[in-house]
Amino acid sequence: MKNKLAVKLIKGYQKGYSANTPPKCKYFPTCSNYALECYQKYNFFKATFLTTWRLLRCNPFSKGGYDPVPKTKKEKFLEIEEYNKIQKDND
Repeated sequence: MKNKLAVKLIKGYQKGYSANTPPKCKYFPTCSNYALECYQKYNFFKATFLTTWRLLRCNPFSKGGYDPVPKTKKEKFLEIEEYNKIQKDND
C-alpha cells in the first residue's frame, strides 16, 4: 500500500515538474527513476533507505555516473543459476 503511494507520487513528479525542466541529475538512472525502481522491487523501508542514500550522494561534490538499483537476492540467485547452467553446457 505504501509502495503504491510512493510510486504514484514519483510518477506524478516525473510527469509534472521533472518533464518541464532540463535534466540535471549526474547519475544514470536519474534519482527519480532510481527511486521508482526501488519502490517497485523492495519493501517500503528498504526502498526508502536506498532512495535516501542515493539522494544524499547526489550533490555538487559527487562524480555521478552509472549507479543501478542493487539486485534482489532472488535476482542474484537466478544470475548464478544461469551462469552455472552455461558452465555446465560448455563442459
